[in-house]
Amino acid sequence: MGKTVEILTGKAELCRSIMGALPDWFSEPEVIEASAQAIEDLPVFGYVEADVVTALMALKPHPPGAVEIALIATRPEHHGRGAGRHLIDAAERFGHESGARLLTVKTLAPRGLDEPQFEATRRFYDRAGFVRAEVFAKLWHEDHPCLFMVKPLAGVQAGEATL
Repeated sequence: MGKTVEILTGKAELCRSIMGALPDWFSEPEVIEASAQAIEDLPVFGYVEADVVTALMALKPHPPGAVEIALIATRPEHHGRGAGRHLIDAAERFGHESGARLLTVKTLAPRGLDEPQFEATRRFYDRAGFVRAEVFAKLWHEDHPCLFMVKPLAGVQAGEATL
């Protein structure tokens, strides 16, 4: 069994490593690099199993009422083993401790293509209690419609380790 920890150093390198292993989701090198740079100044959490960070998540506070999951990614060999669920739990704790009332995330909206990996991502958020709130057709690019999802936060217990 693993544990969720706050990542304080090596955020960009970890981001490049995990996103680079997920070409079905992150195929554009410039997107990976922009993400790696962006998370350097954000709170980042990892899920660790056997001393390996198997998944990471970056959070972007939007005071006073929301926290956004700016990035969440799991190494492909660890998909379906609970790391993402543990990170969502950490995001809820962070949001609660920050006084936020909402947890938000943006992901690729359905676009009429056979993309089971993105359907699996949307189902993951559905199962975690997110509501599909709105599609922004051109927020990112006209070929990449953005699905904005929201989860109201309830009371959450504090406590995580630091790495």
